[in-house]
Amino acid sequence: MDAMSVSRITWVWFALILATGLSWQFGHGFGFGEKFHYATVAILIITFIKVRFVFLDFMELRTAPLSLRLAFEAWAVLVCGTLIFLYWSGI
Repeated sequence: MDAMSVSRITWVWFALILATGLSWQFGHGFGFGEKFHYATVAILIITFIKVRFVFLDFMELRTAPLSLRLAFEAWAVLVCGTLIFLYWSGI
């Protein structure tokens, strides 16, 4: 593993920790007050951004064949969008 990939992994790990803290704060009303619906959607989006980083950098999909990476990206957008739609529709 070269120095550049170690550096990227370290930055991604740090960003994941910050995203976890931000999600936790949103869950406790930080930034949205009584508008918890917006906080829930923000937490879902942050979660799928984290999933994307984990898959791309820690499961090495960043260097995988393009078709596999596109399938994962489509899956992530579809699942995140579906969860947000189901949450807002109240189903």
